[in-house]
Amino acid sequence: MDQNAIDLGRRSFLTGRHRTPPDRIRPPWSREASVSAACTGCGACVPACPQHIIALDADGRPALSFAAAECSFCGACSEVCPEPVFDRAGAPFEHVALIGANCFAGRGIVCQSCGDACPEAAIRFRPRLGGPALPEVSAERCSGCGACVATCPASAVSMSTRRLEVAHG
Repeated sequence: MDQNAIDLGRRSFLTGRHRTPPDRIRPPWSREASVSAACTGCGACVPACPQHIIALDADGRPALSFAAAECSFCGACSEVCPEPVFDRAGAPFEHVALIGANCFAGRGIVCQSCGDACPEAAIRFRPRLGGPALPEVSAERCSGCGACVATCPASAVSMSTRRLEVAHG
């Protein structure tokens, strides 16, 4: 690094703010730990995906984008991967859909496109007086496929890490 260059990333320490990397959605049956440990960044999974939702991120690791399509759980990415990145014995994803404040229904506009697109019927609509029904996501039913993300005209649907319920007793 040039001696006269300033590392702007260090300034966040002084202000108490730090930049956290965005949550990456990894391909189904892979986890952040397995991708970090075993993925070589060969990119074989990218052309194997028939939905074209896998791309290599800035670190050269596979990440999903549900902007145009959803995951069909075909398993093509795991079949072509030469490394032990994928574990098909577990759940495909650790995330569920999350509907944000930009949702049209929350602003009084009738829209149920996310519920119509959901193959698991995980998005239901709760009726309310004086406005359109509000969407609610059932975390138990949501597969994390991302079908609702691509169809939302307000870009109000995102993915959030599945919260594990802790048993008390």
